[in-house]
Amino acid sequence: MQYLLSLDAGTTSLKGMLFDVHGRQAAWRLEEYELSKPAPDIVQLDPEVYWEAAKRAVRAVLATSGAAPQDVAAMGVTSQGETLIVVDRDGRPLRPAIVWLDNRTREQSEAIDRDFNSTTVYRVTGQPEMIPTWSATRILWLRRHEPAVFQQAYKYLMVEDYLIYRLTGRFATDRALSASTLYYDLTTGCWWPEMLQYLGISEEQLPELKDSGEVAGEVSESAARETGLRPGTLVTTAPIDQVAGAVGAGNLEPGVITETTGAALAICATLGEPLYDPLRRVGLYGHAVRGRFVLLPWIPTAGMVLRWFRDELGGGNDYDQLVEQAQAIPEGAEGLIVLPHLSGAGSPEPDPRVKGVFWGVTLGHRRGHFVRAILESIAYVLRSNLTLLEELGMQIREVRSLGGAARSDLWLQIKADVCRKDLLVMACDEAASLGVAMIASVAAGIHRDLAAASNAMVDVHKRVPFDPDAAERYDAAYVRYADLYRHVKGLFH
Repeated sequence: MQYLLSLDAGTTSLKGMLFDVHGRQAAWRLEEYELSKPAPDIVQLDPEVYWEAAKRAVRAVLATSGAAPQDVAAMGVTSQGETLIVVDRDGRPLRPAIVWLDNRTREQSEAIDRDFNSTTVYRVTGQPEMIPTWSATRILWLRRHEPAVFQQAYKYLMVEDYLIYRLTGRFATDRALSASTLYYDLTTGCWWPEMLQYLGISEEQLPELKDSGEVAGEVSESAARETGLRPGTLVTTAPIDQVAGAVGAGNLEPGVITETTGAALAICATLGEPLYDPLRRVGLYGHAVRGRFVLLPWIPTAGMVLRWFRDELGGGNDYDQLVEQAQAIPEGAEGLIVLPHLSGAGSPEPDPRVKGVFWGVTLGHRRGHFVRAILESIAYVLRSNLTLLEELGMQIREVRSLGGAARSDLWLQIKADVCRKDLLVMACDEAASLGVAMIASVAAGIHRDLAAASNAMVDVHKRVPFDPDAAERYDAAYVRYADLYRHVKGLFH
């Protein structure tokens, strides 16, 4: 039997998954890691942690499934975007990875915003706002604050690129991942020379650009010894994790929306041609399907807010226990409203200075109220972004829900009711991993193209219809949420 292996390096964990050619899951392994936060606004991680997690995950899925190394026809790698890893000539990291949540580079972000026309930046890169998240701001920060690292830098990589290098010994990246750097030209499919010159780096310091599903290389002898894979196994690039999730949910045609609530909330809307927002509220990325594009509204903290609450204020309760407590609370959490911007606000009003808020707290509110208010806050953000897409002229035919939150019936129902839209829940709740496997299947010649791979490997598990009565109650709650954000956001400036 042939298998397809996917690695998905997220913000706080790495997933290794093995699928057969019909999309059935044969084995999976989750490897968690703790981000280092040594000071306010600084979020980083030793790059070796990603590689160690990948090795453990690969060995685990091979052992659990009983698959022989030669049965793995191909593998693909996806990851979070923006996170920057700097390596020397020997491929050794020169410093901890600067994780996308890191906000130390506000000054550099403001400098780029000052020195480049914002409309030009949007048209070239697809990125509508200048925020510290983009990889370009990190390079500028290194140039000023860590000149020794800047001078020794041989390659600037993202997490996917680093894992591909450790697997194959080659430096390669996916075009649909590179759109999150701010130095990739979406219109030409090449690195953006003007931005590279501004940053003081050369094209040779960046990995080779490839289309989604292109073979980046083969598993090396040394990587085979460390992972248990067969030397020569094909390794393919894959788009940024959110776009990979869209592929894994069968989101290949215009009019289909996928929303992924993991650590962050990301919404993918497939386009047949580029669509720019005149008010620059939403980012534009390449799709894994050549010639198609994705509008990608997002906020940096979604499921991460619930995790933070569990860890700091959850009283030892696990997720299931917390959600059970929230189940008993009525819609609107009896007036308790959360602004879930614990690491800055994202779409549709990006602002890295905004912080999180719990508003309207009374002595009558219990832990369940706080949990429900967190779940509802993410649904409110989802609604505001779906409204944005419709304002831009998109006809939303269906919304497909992905990510860890898709396992929560309560959270799904809240989203459906708040947004007044039925939700489709996919049979595979790890759509990014499935999407990577689908992309690898095309590279290996198992499926003709992604449409054929989707027909063979993607299934819908259930439909969650919205409740009109609950939706009416949420309409009023959403207005209060929007009013609160409008009144308090200026306090953070």
